[in-house]
Amino acid sequence: MIYAKLGDLKKYNIPECAVSFLNTLNAQTPAGHYELSDGIFANIDEYKTKEHKDCMLEAHKKYTDIQLLLCGKERIDFTNTDGLNVKVPYDSGRDVMFFELPETLNSIYLKSGNFALFYPEDAHRPQMNFSSVSAAVKKVVVKIPAAGE
Repeated sequence: MIYAKLGDLKKYNIPECAVSFLNTLNAQTPAGHYELSDGIFANIDEYKTKEHKDCMLEAHKKYTDIQLLLCGKERIDFTNTDGLNVKVPYDSGRDVMFFELPETLNSIYLKSGNFALFYPEDAHRPQMNFSSVSAAVKKVVVKIPAAGE
């Protein structure tokens, strides 16, 4: 898992089409699905953050996620998938599986200008309230095929 400033994207092994796309976005960019290239795509969604108990810990096998807020604030919990108990088995069509919550998790507080990069071994629980109050956010998730896929 990587958490860094948007300006640091080029420090990581991220395809140029994803870097360029992320650097062109702002809060006015329309929500929707964007095909970038070579199996890389992005989804921009608008939603209200949720209470922590209503968010599930997930992981992917086929894709690495880059998550960037265009507006708003969100908490994301994360941990390595090793030793986690599966709650909902892997769905290859949706490229997602869900886990029981372990006793401890790490947390990041995502805000505009920072991104989080989650590899397949990084279970993450997104869309959580930043504070005790639900808030509107607009977020882009770029999906990059994972190594070996």
